[in-house]
Amino acid sequence: MLRMLHRILVIVLSVTPLLSAQTPKGWQKGKGYGWVYGKDDQVGALNAITEPTRVLRALREVRTGRVYDLGVPVDRRSYKWPGHSPTEIMSFRSPEGLKRGKDLAAFAANPKQLGFHSCALFINDNVGTQIDGLGHITRGVDNHWYNGFREQDYGTDFGILRADADSIPPIIARGVLIDVAGWKGVEALPANFPIGPKELQAALAAQKVDVEPGDVVLIRTGTLRYWGEAGADHAKIAQHDSAGLTLTGAKWLVEQKGAVMIGSDTSGLEVGQDPDLPGAVIPVHEYLLIEQGVHIGEFHYLEELARDRAYRFTYIAVTNRLRGTTAGFALRPLAIR
Repeated sequence: MLRMLHRILVIVLSVTPLLSAQTPKGWQKGKGYGWVYGKDDQVGALNAITEPTRVLRALREVRTGRVYDLGVPVDRRSYKWPGHSPTEIMSFRSPEGLKRGKDLAAFAANPKQLGFHSCALFINDNVGTQIDGLGHITRGVDNHWYNGFREQDYGTDFGILRADADSIPPIIARGVLIDVAGWKGVEALPANFPIGPKELQAALAAQKVDVEPGDVVLIRTGTLRYWGEAGADHAKIAQHDSAGLTLTGAKWLVEQKGAVMIGSDTSGLEVGQDPDLPGAVIPVHEYLLIEQGVHIGEFHYLEELARDRAYRFTYIAVTNRLRGTTAGFALRPLAIR
């Protein structure tokens, strides 16, 4: 019986690449993803990788068992994009306060003098390592976001009711690192360095890897080599943080290569000012989140992957289950090689 089960498993695993190498659900070369998953869909392009064959294919990337922590530590000193509130972690209860206040009877009379710590958090939903939800960016007089969800229908004083961060499913996908800083031979790209198709293709060629439909793509600028303990050196981080993806680069990755999610080691993924679109405001966010339904990963720590030249891996990320939030924040995604 055991031999039979082993043979069945071998057969299943051997055909898995054939099954999952097919075009991801909803993706069309030259068009990308978009609003193709139904009028009530809140997941977007990640629908393309939720099938079991896709998960199995992603897990087959693991060869050595080496785990890379892609999250950065965050506290009240951490660098952030100026449109987001600061982080404050406050002691809500402390051993000293419990003993002085004597307001919890079980602890007031405890012969072992037991106490505890608990914290109250004042934190933005776009800080630290994060994944932007599809409701993060809006457009038009009606303030609509992905799939036509409108503010007047689904916006509230307590978060959004459609395409929030809690709608992001667990992500288990094939991942590819595009080390643009490494290709350029610099520690970190300079401010406003634009990463378009030419740069992406050159870096991929140097690495001898390619992006395939259904991949999570992570682009390294080198910015997070300066994060340190908690991202407290704002000036140094800001010096490099505006390097990033252009709109043509984003379109190439989605429409020609089939990237299902795009991330980087900066606070906003895209270049500070797209040289082809003078005056444009966050065109890559608009295109990816609203038009394509492609999630954005930000502040992913990629230094160890680059050091080991680990360009292919299994990417795993799950967001905090806080309903109504516009991004999965303060995350700890993994790359497993």
